[in-house]
Amino acid sequence: MSPKPDVSEERIEQITEAATKVFAEQGFDKARMDDIANEAKLSKGTLYLYFKSKDAIIKHLLDKLFEREFADMRSQLDTPTNAREKLLKFAEIIIADLQNWSRLIPIMYEFLGRLFRQSIVQQAFKEYMNTYLDVITPVIQQGMDAGEFSATDAEETAITIGAVFEGTILLWVYDPTRIDLEKHLRSGVELLLKGITQ
Repeated sequence: MSPKPDVSEERIEQITEAATKVFAEQGFDKARMDDIANEAKLSKGTLYLYFKSKDAIIKHLLDKLFEREFADMRSQLDTPTNAREKLLKFAEIIIADLQNWSRLIPIMYEFLGRLFRQSIVQQAFKEYMNTYLDVITPVIQQGMDAGEFSATDAEETAITIGAVFEGTILLWVYDPTRIDLEKHLRSGVELLLKGITQ
């Protein structure tokens, strides 16, 4: 008798797809685990075998997004390009991911509203921020060491670039009719790089 196949990854994908749809339609607070189980066509008991709460599901979604984004960014670290080109490539990676996950962005900001009340959310975003700084800061330092950038503090510059992204995304959430996410992210990074390029 052959062993049963492991369907864990398939089930997790099924649940996260269902949860994304339910969160997008109902918002994070109104969505119930029952709704997610129904959308995934699973029993509630099966859903709880994989995720104990909505918080756990959204943390998984965020981890999945950040994990892929940072893997793509790290793949650029050893390419034979200058620091400016690497940062522009990082921006393109982030823009591509945001396009793929655009329906989740409002949910992420709803989730951010819980940041100061939920330790699981604080931890997810703290890990994201620290990983982002660990990837971006050495590239800026590379540009400073090569005389490419006039910045004097690599981590401070990395934080500023992150603020351009986070701020532009938030403005887009406020009014997507006025903010062109792709265009304004690119122009914001270009303006910042222009300001620090020798």
